[in-house]
Amino acid sequence: VQLQASGGGLVQAGSSLRLSCAASGRTLITYTMGWFRQAPGKEREFVAGIRLNFGSTLYADSVKGRFAVSRDNAKNTVYLQMNSLKPEDTAVYYCAAKQTSLLVTTANSFDYWGQGTLVTVSS
Repeated sequence: VQLQASGGGLVQAGSSLRLSCAASGRTLITYTMGWFRQAPGKEREFVAGIRLNFGSTLYADSVKGRFAVSRDNAKNTVYLQMNSLKPEDTAVYYCAAKQTSLLVTTANSFDYWGQGTLVTVSS
């Protein structure tokens, strides 16, 4: 499974961005997809996850109500809509996939990782 994340950029606080994660290599309908982020000098942290079969989602408290994860199974693509961005959202964002349909927040539970896309939010 190959994952390609895109959509990062430099925006002002309060703006929106939509990240995409395109998967290839196999059909991922039974997988769970996650978004993680890593800010400079900090550990990688869970942001959001979605079960591709049922569409159920899970969010970190820090982004709940501002971010929304969705999927287009026909395109093998997962999205992260980020609204009301804050400077503390600045990080490299990674998408990841795990083979079982169970929503978890631990990075080492995910089997495949994309290369990351940088999101910078200026104040």
